[in-house]
Amino acid sequence: METKIKKNIDNPEQLEKLYRSDKKNFKNAFFNIYPNITDSKITAFWKARLEFVNQKDTKVISRKTDVLFLILTCLITWFLMKIPQLFDIKLNDYFFYEKNAGLIILLGLSTYLFLREKHINYKQLIISASVFIISAVYINLLPSDRDSHSINLAYIHLPLFLWCVYGLIFIDFDTKDKIKRIDYIKFNGDLAILVAIILIAGGILTGVTLELYSAIDLKIETFYSDYIVILGLVSSPIVATYIVKSFPSVTNKIAPIIASIFSPLVLITLTIYLISIVLTGKNPYNDRDFLFIFNLMLLGVMAIIVFSVSETSLNKKQGFNELILFLLSIITLLVDLIALSAIIYRLGEYGFTPNRIAVLGSNLLIFGNLVLIMIDLYKVRFKGKEIKTVELTIAKYLPLYTAWTIFMTFVLPFVFGLK
Repeated sequence: METKIKKNIDNPEQLEKLYRSDKKNFKNAFFNIYPNITDSKITAFWKARLEFVNQKDTKVISRKTDVLFLILTCLITWFLMKIPQLFDIKLNDYFFYEKNAGLIILLGLSTYLFLREKHINYKQLIISASVFIISAVYINLLPSDRDSHSINLAYIHLPLFLWCVYGLIFIDFDTKDKIKRIDYIKFNGDLAILVAIILIAGGILTGVTLELYSAIDLKIETFYSDYIVILGLVSSPIVATYIVKSFPSVTNKIAPIIASIFSPLVLITLTIYLISIVLTGKNPYNDRDFLFIFNLMLLGVMAIIVFSVSETSLNKKQGFNELILFLLSIITLLVDLIALSAIIYRLGEYGFTPNRIAVLGSNLLIFGNLVLIMIDLYKVRFKGKEIKTVELTIAKYLPLYTAWTIFMTFVLPFVFGLK
């Protein structure tokens, strides 16, 4: 790192990329070589910046206290998840997990973010707590009706809305700083990777544990699944958050590799899939289930594009990755156009329903976002623009998704009379 800093001391863009790729090592290396680079005009700026970061870091609690808060948050989240068993709630009559599972996990994640701050902003705490309380009361007052599509959509979109609230907490309610929004997207990508790793490791441990106890004729399957597995599932995103926050250099090395591997694979898979649709004669116009799967695929690919863009920006200019992302955005846009035409066709044939409004609105949002991303990626790949422009476009678009989740959660059920 020291050699790279010396080599690029007069290259502000590359220094920023080095810093964001591994902040801790950059900081240590910079101060180690500081006496030898004082001739550069940019050195004073970086010294002031890093010293300010050091001061800001003093707001974070000690590692030991952090671990204690981590354990406490995991246990509280686990307890809330066990409420139906502890209080004998009949899940056939009351949809506890449909209503509260996402809310509880995001509450745990938000609580942990507040606890790990040495100086809590109580105004932000009160606002956040109020939003979670209102959301919990609202969603639990809705009827438990599996036949109500609008209510089921509220169940689905409430966690998405609270994910936006969690994002506000993550960025310290600084809605004007677009870079912080991108940091939140990167954080979610890192979080998803670590949660997947934790769950895979947990699954292996569970299998080994059950086999070991089975070998000595002890049946612990029920106890293990009811308590240990549930604890592991609800704790995994909180533990992953601890790892991302405490050891950023670990995830900073893994995430870009995952992004660079998956982007071309997704591009190839999606291209072959579209060709297969034509060859098999399958279409989403008359097959509702196929249209649903089609939209899930679209959402997944969109998430991969956003994540890959944010991770590509951490590294030096990567022409191949930028080209792959540009082509992927074009293919995904074609997929979205097919989905939109199918939705509009079904609206004309069968009329408006909550589900059709949900897929139409989400597809229109994604379509608009994809068009802007595609245009920016074209400029990056063929006009020499920085990929940072794509990040800023994504950041500016995020409030539209927030507004949509609010509408779907709190407005749509009443538009359709809770049906």
